[in-house]
Amino acid sequence: MPRIGLLTSGGDCQALNATMRGIVKTIYNKCHEPVEFYGFEDGYQGLIYGRYRQMTAKDFSGILTRGGTILGTSRTPFKYLDQPEADGVEKVPAMIKTYKKLKLDCLFVLGGNGSLKTANRLSQEGLHVIGLPKTIDNDTWGTDMTFGFTSAVEVATQCIDDIHTTASSHGRVFVIEIMGHKVGWIPLYAGIAGGADVILIPEIPYDMKNIIKTIDRRMETGSRFTILAVAEGAISKEDAKLSKKEYKKKVAARTSPSIVYDIAKEIEAKTGRETRVAIPGHTQRGGAPDAQDRIFATQCGVEAALGCLKGEYGYMIAQIEDKMTRVPLADIAGKLKYVDPKSDLVREARALGISFGDE
Repeated sequence: MPRIGLLTSGGDCQALNATMRGIVKTIYNKCHEPVEFYGFEDGYQGLIYGRYRQMTAKDFSGILTRGGTILGTSRTPFKYLDQPEADGVEKVPAMIKTYKKLKLDCLFVLGGNGSLKTANRLSQEGLHVIGLPKTIDNDTWGTDMTFGFTSAVEVATQCIDDIHTTASSHGRVFVIEIMGHKVGWIPLYAGIAGGADVILIPEIPYDMKNIIKTIDRRMETGSRFTILAVAEGAISKEDAKLSKKEYKKKVAARTSPSIVYDIAKEIEAKTGRETRVAIPGHTQRGGAPDAQDRIFATQCGVEAALGCLKGEYGYMIAQIEDKMTRVPLADIAGKLKYVDPKSDLVREARALGISFGDE
């Protein structure tokens, strides 16, 4: 009798449930013997402390359109993996113990970069693990797409759409903070889809002089407003020259809540234009998955389940050039997929007149 474990780790997103549904329905449909499913609560914490529940097909019914995760999630940072928990529990040995206690044949890990690094570690320890690329940031190495991304883009785009009317009514500059600490996929896509005038992402350091020029140019041509889509991790050219240590120190000393407030304050001071900040925040992770996410999440679940039934482990399900494939966990662990500043999409955005603040 196959015994299967499932866990969702790291930040939540809209298509986690759809992915688990794809796994479970496929195994039930393709396996010709009884199967036992165990869902671990709150990510790796459930695996560490043996918090799990046995689940049936009924638990996964009706969750295709449900956001979040029915298992709960939490963050167990990889860099602290070999440090004991506050109560002294050794994480990796505890996870291995729980896995073996339940006599699992496979553990499905739905997570982003840090979670998949831990999944790779468990695979190296001899556990049968299959990873699935979950993150709204779309920054997982080895796959063109991650589930959660298109839904987050939809939410961020809707925010930009809604800001247009109030920005134009009052003739204001709006600085909209979009999720993306290290990579700028969401602000890039949402900025273009929502008609932002300026897009600032971590991969393209900006110069405030160029942003001011864009705003002034719009004013001169009769535009009453300007909208900036700004990644949480947007960085100026000046700050980009700092060492990692120096930059962290500068960020720690910041008195404003985030970079967008500093940008807005500087814009208002230098242009005299009324400037406001808008932050969609965690709504970008919330709500139901969009149609594309439901499809991709289902594909990931199905492909992961089929691999498990063949007794193949130690990889992450990926999509490359519209083809579903598998990438070894060892090949993707610890790597991020950044926006290429010379990509077609960035080039096309520039052709539209969108400024990235660098020129």
